[in-house]
Amino acid sequence: MGLPLTISDLKISGDRGRIILHVDRLSIAPGEAVGVRGPSGAGKSTLLFAVAGLLPIAGGTVRWGEVELSALSDAERAAFRRQRIGMVFQDYLLFEELTPLANAGLAGAYSKRARRKPITSRAAGMLEKLGIGLDGARSVASFSGGERQRVAVARALATDPDIVLADEPTASLDREAADRLVDDLVRLAREGGKTLISVSHDPAVHARMDRMIEVVDGGLRETVTGDA
Repeated sequence: MGLPLTISDLKISGDRGRIILHVDRLSIAPGEAVGVRGPSGAGKSTLLFAVAGLLPIAGGTVRWGEVELSALSDAERAAFRRQRIGMVFQDYLLFEELTPLANAGLAGAYSKRARRKPITSRAAGMLEKLGIGLDGARSVASFSGGERQRVAVARALATDPDIVLADEPTASLDREAADRLVDDLVRLAREGGKTLISVSHDPAVHARMDRMIEVVDGGLRETVTGDA
């Protein structure tokens, strides 16, 4: 099941110690789908990377359930991401020379032996649900943008994470591929009861969220409904 997120007085600093993101308070329920929108450079991706534990915290707290990210060491945060978070990126970040299954099941190569087979099995199942065939030795180099992003979604879900974080998941796709991708991403996250946070400029993504958060000038200005 998804994990609840609680942020309190979060500060992320940039060059020369300047605060580039300040979130006074934010709560997300377990299993909730929340979108993040706002102007370019406002701090949307900074917020996403902060809740993933990928940025140093200058002040405040980011808590997933009972886990406070700033209290963890770098190694502990990395372990938390591997075990609890799946991430989807705008530019796919796939290994072009590998097959869809090798890409989607990549986490298994870095996991203990007991987890490798289950990860590979879930990766294959997710690819099937996303309409990606397991075509033997065919690499993703020949795939369309929509197909690549579906492989990336399968990779994010292959470890059965509690949390899915997506950074502009439809930005590189045409309208038809984007609509199919967001439908499948939200459906699979909901089926698994996962907490989903998606940064996006795409109104189609906004419309599928339970609610929207707007980031303006490095802060949260308001919360709006998903179809706003």
